[in-house]
Amino acid sequence: MTDVFSFTTGSSPLLISIPHDGRELMPGQAERMTDDGRALPDTDWYVRELYAFVGELDANVIAANYSRYVVDLNRPADDASLYEGQVSTGLCPQRTFAGRPIYLDGETISTTEQQDRVDRFWRPYHDRIASTLSALRDEYGFALLWDAHSIASEVPMLFPGVLTDLNIGTFGGVSCGASCESSVMNVANTSDYTSVLNGRFKGGYTTRHYGAPKKNIHAIQLELSQRCYMDENNLSYDAKAAVNVGGTIEKMLTAYIQSAKGSG
Repeated sequence: MTDVFSFTTGSSPLLISIPHDGRELMPGQAERMTDDGRALPDTDWYVRELYAFVGELDANVIAANYSRYVVDLNRPADDASLYEGQVSTGLCPQRTFAGRPIYLDGETISTTEQQDRVDRFWRPYHDRIASTLSALRDEYGFALLWDAHSIASEVPMLFPGVLTDLNIGTFGGVSCGASCESSVMNVANTSDYTSVLNGRFKGGYTTRHYGAPKKNIHAIQLELSQRCYMDENNLSYDAKAAVNVGGTIEKMLTAYIQSAKGSG
């Protein structure tokens, strides 16, 4: 069986989490799925490739190997809603973001199966995040988490219109210190990309759960519009565009690290 996640150890207080670029399915899962489901349309395409530059920052990186259609690592284990009054995509999704069935007629995910997926895939990922952040704080005096996501720029079922390029979430300023938030936003607001703070994406489970600035653990989510680095129609990677937006993300991460050092 493929490892639940890949982990790269760095030598900085920064941990990058990439929960939704995994493509693996559980044994026997594909046979239960529709063509739409097997296409994995809601993958955060190429995010690992986009963030390859973080080696230059000596960042620690955890990246899921399994698809969000196995279990969504950015949702709470009890599947509680994160955005009141909005469509919930589910801990073990059964419909795509476009509203199409992921599974064939008659196929369901029982409570027992969902719990098994949590135990086998969700929990190990989050146990590693928790232990890493604790170790980083012990070593550096603070720890920084950056939850790296991307999404199609138009998903009518989830949000109206066209998404902003850089969607930065700090759960209303709760998940990180004020200087971390302002430093990251200063870079975003002076970049070549449109940006918003705590708009449609305020930060999912990972940002909300681990961000505890009073305990010297800061967490920020970036939801990046996929049009910034790929062709959303044919799902091809645009290396030149990726270098450009990657440069902006690198500047945001550098500012994030420096602001935390300055306030420590």
